[in-house]
Amino acid sequence: MSQPLSDQTIALVKATVPALEAHGLDIVHEMYSRMFQNPEIRDLFNQSHHGDAGSQPRALTGAILAYASNIENLGALAPAVERIAQKHVGLQILPEHYPYVGEALLGAIKAVLGDAATEEILEAWGEAYWFLANILIAREDRIYTEQKETTGGWNGWRDFRVDKVIRESSVISSFVLRPADGEPVMDHKPGQYLTFWFEIPGHPPVKRNYSISSAPNGEAYRISVKREPHGLASGWLHDEAKAGTNLKVAAPAGEFFLAEHTERPVVLLSGGVGLTPMVAMLEALVEADTDVPVHYIHGTHNCDTHAMRNHVRDLATKGRAVQVTDFHQTPLGDEVKGLDYDEAGIITDEWLVANTPVAEADYYICGPRPFLRHAVSTLSLAGIPSDRIHYEFFGPADELLAA
Repeated sequence: MSQPLSDQTIALVKATVPALEAHGLDIVHEMYSRMFQNPEIRDLFNQSHHGDAGSQPRALTGAILAYASNIENLGALAPAVERIAQKHVGLQILPEHYPYVGEALLGAIKAVLGDAATEEILEAWGEAYWFLANILIAREDRIYTEQKETTGGWNGWRDFRVDKVIRESSVISSFVLRPADGEPVMDHKPGQYLTFWFEIPGHPPVKRNYSISSAPNGEAYRISVKREPHGLASGWLHDEAKAGTNLKVAAPAGEFFLAEHTERPVVLLSGGVGLTPMVAMLEALVEADTDVPVHYIHGTHNCDTHAMRNHVRDLATKGRAVQVTDFHQTPLGDEVKGLDYDEAGIITDEWLVANTPVAEADYYICGPRPFLRHAVSTLSLAGIPSDRIHYEFFGPADELLAA
């Protein structure tokens, strides 16, 4: 267990907050520049999130500032620590990687702040870094152990083969994956994701997370992937992956998942390809024969982009209390309301509050960042406590050390 931070360290780290507010992004860019000189460390990161226009540098800048601002109240960062640990496990980050990050962080602080980064300041940030790093290392070790000891579980990268490819819409295809060794796979928690290691000709190794879109069955996983504009990994999957293609896969991870025991109504709210973990949750709820009301609400552009619609409708007929509402933002000319979709336009605040059990439901939300922000804000303003609002977003985590 990490030793508590000294009062002097806490005071010195908090004293750097104004400098971080002014120069944090420069520090982060310098930090990544230093880390990426090592190919092993560079390959741990999703390169599409980096660079001047990338979202990860901005996210990490905010995370470092949040850590410094809350250094004496780290309990406030507990959910963020769990999210980071889960992502690290998916990416196969190990204790031996942490010194590289710490060295790069301290070197970047010194390079950007110059003489203002005194030896005292650097020592304080070194202590603060390792305090958090040791917490993460301990939590990640427990997750790795749980994965290894679970029936069908594994550590590291396991070979899977594509069993079948299913075209779900004009932009989304599903890939059913079975382990190459023919052995069982561990049961995931509905909502979790798999991390993939892609070796695409002409590119460094590529890592991506894709939500599992099926309930656990002990035999296979299904992912449903949207072809992203200029998306290296998603484009390769859509163009090259077919039955028999081998893929390297890490064990399921992620802190966003359906509660094991559902006693309150459940609202599954998604936008676009954010439906993938929701379909896994819906399958699990139907298979469990739950009698709690389930509201599945999904928004997409039109019939062409609407994935898994028939599958969801079939699940609804099997469930005891499942209600499905589909929104098409811009229905095509030949679409029929009540047949191809339920509501035209976007999912509005007023509709969501009026048509879901806000007084008692658990809300699970996934979708593009603007969709997520709006939904979470709407529900919070409606008085729903934060412990009943669960969400997953795309892109990098907005926390310290998230890769």
